[in-house]
This record gives sequence, C-alpha cells and structure tokens, in this order.
Amino acid sequence: SGWFLRKSLAIAAALIATIYLAICGLLYWSQRAYIYYPVPRQAEAPSFVLKRGDADVVVSTNGIHGPRAVLYFGGNAEDVSQVVAPLVRAFPQRAVYAMHYRGCGGSTGAPSEEALVADARRLFEQVARKHPGVVVVGRSLGSGIAIQVAAAHQAERLVLVTPYDSIAELAADRFRLLPVGLLLQDKYESWRYAPRIRVPTTLIVAGRDQVIPRASSLKLAGRFANGIASVVEFPDAGHNDVSDFPGYAKALVGPRANGGLLP
Repeated sequence: SGWFLRKSLAIAAALIATIYLAICGLLYWSQRAYIYYPVPRQAEAPSFVLKRGDADVVVSTNGIHGPRAVLYFGGNAEDVSQVVAPLVRAFPQRAVYAMHYRGCGGSTGAPSEEALVADARRLFEQVARKHPGVVVVGRSLGSGIAIQVAAAHQAERLVLVTPYDSIAELAADRFRLLPVGLLLQDKYESWRYAPRIRVPTTLIVAGRDQVIPRASSLKLAGRFANGIASVVEFPDAGHNDVSDFPGYAKALVGPRANGGLLP
C-alpha cells in the first residue's frame, strides 16, 4: 500500500542519514590521523628542545654559528633529522634548524595547525636572535606552516616545496560528498597568507605529484604579489622524490642567494 511504501522510504532515508552522520562524525574525530603521521627521529644530527609549556619540541640542527640560518618545516611522516645533512650541503655557510612536530621525533604534545604554527613562530624568533638572516623552507604539509611564519616575521627568503593552496580544498576534493568545510579543524589555507609575503619566494613544483596536485601549487603561486614568487618545476618528479632530481638544491638556494651553493 501507499502507506507502507512511504513508511519504508522514511525508514530508508533515516538509515541513510544516520550512516551519513556517522561517517561525518568518524571523519571529524579521526581527521588529524590523516594529516599527521608521527615518525621517530633516526639520523645522528644534534638536537635541542624548544620548551613550549604544554610540549617539548625537538629541533634537529647542525650547530653552526654565524649570521645566517635555514629553518625547515617538513612534510607528513618526514623524519626531518634526515634533512639536516642535505640542507648543510645546499647551504654550507648557514646554521640549519629542522623542527620535529608535536608527536614526532621525540617531541611531546598533540599536533594541530594552531599549535604547530605557534611552535614554528617561537622557533623563528629564537633562531632570528642568533642569526639575523633566516631562509624559511617548508615542504608539503610544512609549506602551510612556513608561509604563515614568513607572513608574520621578517624572513630573508621563503621556499615552498610541493605546496598547496589549502588543505581544506584538497580534502574537499577527496571527500566530495561530505561537508569538509564544516568538519575540518586544520585547514592550512596558505592562500590567505601569500599576499602578505614581501620577500623573494620560490615554489618548487613536482609535475607528477599525486598527493598535492600541480594545479594546487600553481594556484598558490598566483596568490603572491607581482614580482614576489617564482616557480621552479620538475616535470618528471613525484611528490616524494622531487628532492632527488638534479637542480633541486639550486632551486632551494635561489639564483642570487648568499650563504649557499651559488655566489
């Protein structure tokens, strides 16, 4: 009968709505597991602890003194202690500092965009007191941290490796049927900060990046004021192997940078 059909449809609709809300709830409570993947610290680089009150943040370094430094913010599941040596080769005259995010590499505390950006800004302030010239480098996830640091502090230069326009946009594309904009807590909207950058900026883009689409990186490049940002693209590189390609170190250092590979 019509009554039975209407009742069956109502029950089915309620069941679908319940399942949908359950999926939304699961995504909300587990979302940071998708963004942050803790890894241990393995390389034998020296390190120190940045005391943050609610967390101890480990920073790997090369221990060099001098007027210039490189501050590195890595990608998800990246042991940044292993990046110190390559950065030293690229920037032989600079001190190198690589921050292990909360929950990674011996750092305590739970990661979030707000906490990691606050940690990064505090580290920049501490590093800048010792080294007036600081190049800020952010890779993948870390590009969203690096750009916020450079927007708030006077860096010498900014380098963004496989960057995104926003994680919120990437998540919305991946979970198209879900209200990601309402659910996502850590949005990393780099596009908001790009217009504030006033220092030379290099975006290193992997042409075959299957994690952060090339289009997202180029979209971010278009957000900077005229003459600020330049794009160096490695057409055959993927998200994880772009640093293995010839020319990557020179792209990090820049064409006229002091204290690096180039004169």
